[in-house]
Amino acid sequence: MTASALTRPGERDRLIVKIGQIDWVFCFLVCLIAGIGGMMLYSIANAHWEPWAAKHLIRFGFCLALMLGLCLIDIRVWFATAYPVYVVALLLLMAVPVVGEVSLGARRWLNLHVVRIQPSEIMKIGLVLALARYYHGITAAEAKWSWKLIIPGLMILIPVGLVAKQPDLGTAILLALTGAAVMILAGLSMRVVLAGALAAVVALPPFVMFVMHGYQRDRILTFLHPEQDPSGAGYHILQSEIALGSGGLLGKGFGLGSQSQLDFLPEKHTDFIFATLAEEFGFLGCFFVLALFCAVILIALRTASLSHSHFGRLAASGVVATFALYVFLNAAMVMGLAPVVGIPMPLLSFGGTVMITVMIGFGLVQSVRIHRYTEVSSGKGTLL
Repeated sequence: MTASALTRPGERDRLIVKIGQIDWVFCFLVCLIAGIGGMMLYSIANAHWEPWAAKHLIRFGFCLALMLGLCLIDIRVWFATAYPVYVVALLLLMAVPVVGEVSLGARRWLNLHVVRIQPSEIMKIGLVLALARYYHGITAAEAKWSWKLIIPGLMILIPVGLVAKQPDLGTAILLALTGAAVMILAGLSMRVVLAGALAAVVALPPFVMFVMHGYQRDRILTFLHPEQDPSGAGYHILQSEIALGSGGLLGKGFGLGSQSQLDFLPEKHTDFIFATLAEEFGFLGCFFVLALFCAVILIALRTASLSHSHFGRLAASGVVATFALYVFLNAAMVMGLAPVVGIPMPLLSFGGTVMITVMIGFGLVQSVRIHRYTEVSSGKGTLL
C-alpha cells in the first residue's frame, strides 16, 4: 500500500489497510524479547514451566493481543482520552494513601474487589498522553520557555510526589525522567535543561539526607560501598556482580548458572533476571538482548518521527522514553552502576503489571504509525 493510496479519503480507515500498516518487524522483536524472558524463567525454575515461565508467556500472549487491538484505535481517540486518563490515574493515586493495601512495607495497590490495580502504572501512560496533548496546543516558542510551562511542571511533580510518598522511589524517578524527556523533546530551551540538571545535582545530597526514608538512604550508601555489608544491605549488588562476572564471554550454559540455580541471586525472576542471563549466556548473550532492546527503541523513535501530528510524535516518543528508562535503569542497577530501586527489565522480568503498561504503550506507538497521516485538531492546551 503506497503513501498516496493511504492518503485517499476513507482508504486508511479500512480494517485490512490498518492491519497491513502494523510494523510486524517491531512486533517480532518484542515477541523475541518476551520469549527470551520465558526461556530464562524456565531455566531458573530448574527446567520447569511453573511457577514463572508459563504464566509469563500466557500474560504476554494476552498483552500482545491487547497491543494489536489498541493499535487500531484512531489517534484522535487517544487524543480525546488523554486528560481523562491522567485525571483518573491522579485520583486513584490520591486514593492510595487512604484505602490502599500495604504490601512489602509500601502502600501502592488499590483493591477494587474485582481486580487489584497499581495506579502508578496507569499514570505512566496517562502522564505521557496528557503532556503530549498539552504541548500539541501551544506554540514552539511557548514550549521553549514561558509561564505556560508551569502547567506541565505541575502535571509531572504532583504524581511524582504522590508515588514517592507510597514509597516507590523507582517509579517516582521513572515518572520524573519521562516527564522531563517529553518536555525536552517538545522543545524546552537547552539553557533551562542545563540549569535544571545543575539544580538537581546540587539538591541531591540534602534530598538524600533529609527527605528520603531511612531504607532508601541506605540503598544509596550501599550502592557506593556494597562490600561494607556483604551479607546484608550489599548482598543484592554483590551477588549480581558475581553472576555477571562468572558468565564471562560465552556464559556457563543454559540452566547452569550457579548463582540463580542455587538461589544465591535474590529476585532472580524479577529485578535481577538480567544478571541470570549474563551468567548463563555471558557477555555475548547480554549484548544480543541489549541490541534487541535498542532495535525496538530505534524503530519506535522512527515511528514517532513519521507522525504528521505533534501529539502523535510526542506521545510515541514519551512511550519510548519510558521503555528506554526501564532498560537503562535496570541494567545499571544490576551492574552496580545505580542503586537498587526495584525497576524490572521490561518483557524479560516476571510480572504482569509492568508488561501490561509496556504493551499498552506499544499499542499507542503502533497506533501513531497506522494513523500517521491523520491530522489532530490543536484544541486548547489547558486542562479545562
